[in-house]
Amino acid sequence: MTDILMPALSPTMEEGVLAKWHVKVGDTVKAGDVIAEIETDKATMEVEAVDEGELTDILVAEGTEGVKVNTPIARLKDEGGAAAPAPKADAPKAAESVSSAISAPATTAPAPAKAPAAPARADGARVFASPLARRLAAQGNIDLSAIKGTGPHGRIVKRDLDAAPTGAAKPAAASAPAAAGEPRKVQSLAQMGIPDGSYDLVPLDGMRKAIARRLTDSFRDVPHFPLTIDCRIDGLLAARVKVNALLEKDGVKVSVNDFVIKASAMALKAVPEANASYSPEGIAMHHHADVAMAVAIDGGLITPIIRKAETKTLSQIATESKDLAKRARDKKLKLEEFQGGTFSVSNLGMFGIKSFASIINEPQGAIMSVGAGEQRPVAVNGQLAVATVMTVTLTCDHRVVDGAIGAKFLQVFKAMIEDPVTMLA
Repeated sequence: MTDILMPALSPTMEEGVLAKWHVKVGDTVKAGDVIAEIETDKATMEVEAVDEGELTDILVAEGTEGVKVNTPIARLKDEGGAAAPAPKADAPKAAESVSSAISAPATTAPAPAKAPAAPARADGARVFASPLARRLAAQGNIDLSAIKGTGPHGRIVKRDLDAAPTGAAKPAAASAPAAAGEPRKVQSLAQMGIPDGSYDLVPLDGMRKAIARRLTDSFRDVPHFPLTIDCRIDGLLAARVKVNALLEKDGVKVSVNDFVIKASAMALKAVPEANASYSPEGIAMHHHADVAMAVAIDGGLITPIIRKAETKTLSQIATESKDLAKRARDKKLKLEEFQGGTFSVSNLGMFGIKSFASIINEPQGAIMSVGAGEQRPVAVNGQLAVATVMTVTLTCDHRVVDGAIGAKFLQVFKAMIEDPVTMLA
């Protein structure tokens, strides 16, 4: 027998959600077959089998949260039918690992050095509950140790929570204080005057929890400031028409955002101090402009990256950005395609948003927010005229990109956007 273990899909992954099984007990699995989908704090990714054999057991059910890396999630009988070697005396038992993974409440915070003890009843007996019951109990502030389970082997299930007496709810004061570095605890909706039953509660998935945690940390911990400019883009729109006419035979269509990515990359190379990241060891001056573009997907946001964007043509950027955006929405990106980056572009112009300021995506030193191009009155040589204007806001990490550096970057960017020939020379 061979155990299939919960894989580590990134260097920092400690646990994840087993979102979906693509195989069932009795199926014959070959190396390379997609067997499951694992949801991390960044994306949902497919898991391929590395061994061959018949699937004899599924140890972790679909939808189970908080599954620790290297926990057995299924079991294969190899072609020879050989039994698995006995575990070493100092190794944790597989059953205990699986039980811990199934019972652990969902969290995206790094695991402590020693796992917290499971809830216990007054007589010291351990409380067993389904993942859904644990999640609902956490959301409803319900004390599981006060509930009798009616599921298999006395496990607490959803129907037990529905029938729980009012007294089973924990008082707010019983909640454990937040550990250092954790987000502050917020009041429940009921405590804020919103009555139960007046809303539908959608559970947080790993991605939404990660977005909430990372952006809260960034907004709180990174000293940031915005710089805003207006760019006239009539010349860019005219150039786009000509470029697309030339590329029509190749089936490539360049967007305004592709021009923005190209101009950003060129400006980062012209002002290398803006293409930098802060770290406690020093300021990292990046060799290339790896521009991340914000893409909205179901349940959150992801930022696939155009690597070495300063070296690529508009047609290459257009082709790559379209492919990355599609695979991001299909949740088919590879880790290296959305992790890292030296700069981000977030464009809400297609939604008619005039201007906005984004939150920095650490460890990047800046992020640029792009609004809609719209016709506005402008002064030209003392005369009133009409031009298509796009508002751009650069949010800077003041520890590495100060006001003067940010202003120089925007000057170069504005010149390239208003006269696209300069970014193509």
